[in-house]
Amino acid sequence: MSFFGDLRAVLRGPRFRRLFGTRLVSQFSDGIYQAGLAGFVFFNPEQHTSAGAVAAAFAVLLLPFSVVAPFAGVLIDRWPRRQVLLLSSLAKAALAAVSALLVSGGEGPAFFVAALLVLSVNRFFLSGLSAGLPYVVPREKLMMANAVTPTCGTAASSLGTGAGLAVGLVGGGAALGTGLILLVAALGFAGAALVSLTLGRRELGPHLEREPAEVADAVRSVARGMASGVRHIWERPAPRDALATIGVHRVLFGVSTLLTLLLYNNAFADGGVAGLAGFSVSAGLLAAGFFLGAVATPWATARMAAGSWIALQLAVAAAALVVFGLPFSAALFPVAAFVLGFVSQGVKVTVDTLVQRHVDDAFRGRVFSVYDVLFNATFVLGAALAAALVPPSGISVPVVAGMATAYTAAAAAWVVRGFRVPGPEAVREAA
Repeated sequence: MSFFGDLRAVLRGPRFRRLFGTRLVSQFSDGIYQAGLAGFVFFNPEQHTSAGAVAAAFAVLLLPFSVVAPFAGVLIDRWPRRQVLLLSSLAKAALAAVSALLVSGGEGPAFFVAALLVLSVNRFFLSGLSAGLPYVVPREKLMMANAVTPTCGTAASSLGTGAGLAVGLVGGGAALGTGLILLVAALGFAGAALVSLTLGRRELGPHLEREPAEVADAVRSVARGMASGVRHIWERPAPRDALATIGVHRVLFGVSTLLTLLLYNNAFADGGVAGLAGFSVSAGLLAAGFFLGAVATPWATARMAAGSWIALQLAVAAAALVVFGLPFSAALFPVAAFVLGFVSQGVKVTVDTLVQRHVDDAFRGRVFSVYDVLFNATFVLGAALAAALVPPSGISVPVVAGMATAYTAAAAAWVVRGFRVPGPEAVREAA
């Protein structure tokens, strides 16, 4: 089925439409807020020429999310998830309004604290969406839903960024324009809270006949809660192997992202407008790959086992790095970016579905919080490794060859796993 066919199929469910609407309004507002941050702070990793500076920028942008994620998972398994969406949206609205008021004070600590809180609270919202999705779509449509919802959310965020920049032009002066952008974002977050009220208070779970003692204890002990989520994953081969794969991929994706920034700053161009233009082409093809990966994955996994699809994509990534990456050609490198985008989204959609299908509801929030930490921390780890291993020019045959080897090994591991997985489990994973 096509992407739009999948979207029509899942939109037939009224409960899914309400959850989907909440996502779109919130992520559109996220895009507006990010436009405001960019306009005020001018904090863009693409402007850094030092590999260490780029890695540090990624750490600042991503690691605060990971600090909040353990708390998000524990509470999502304890609170009604509709309430998580409602309260996190209201909190973001209030914090965005505070950010708008703080614009006139310059780039002080208070503004940055408010901005980081908005980004961190968003983890509650996104984890709640993922944990609640199995409640609003049938099991057999989870793959479709996991393909279309993040893709549409990303598109909504991109549209929001464009809308935010337009609002800034209307606002005129830097402080006034940025403050107006952030205020509009606050109104958007409040709108997402209103949309979430169309869902029933208990509609997204967790539905527990009685509260297990372990869940109650986890509220008081986040570390224990996260540990129990890790144990839950470890006892289930499908989500364990899937999360290990996404971790490896995100390390390699972090390496490739930093390497690409260096190439366009120091090798393919001398930075500046020419470098940014070249990098924008690669970024655009990467985004196109994301979209097509989301479109192709439901179609592919309807025709082959999830593990086979993951193995095929990882092998394609390895081949693309060898053919389009190793020449270090400004004409060929964007093709590698397109393929890696396709693989990244295809693997993620498949992993999301495997995790949702194979973990218990009482642990789903914590498992997705572990996933969240893994997703961000491994990307930062990859950027740090690249900062240590890649020269300032970005040209490193050993690093790209090593990435291709790692993708090949990961693909081979899934092929071997396909022969070892017991029959009934293989059927469940392919369903």
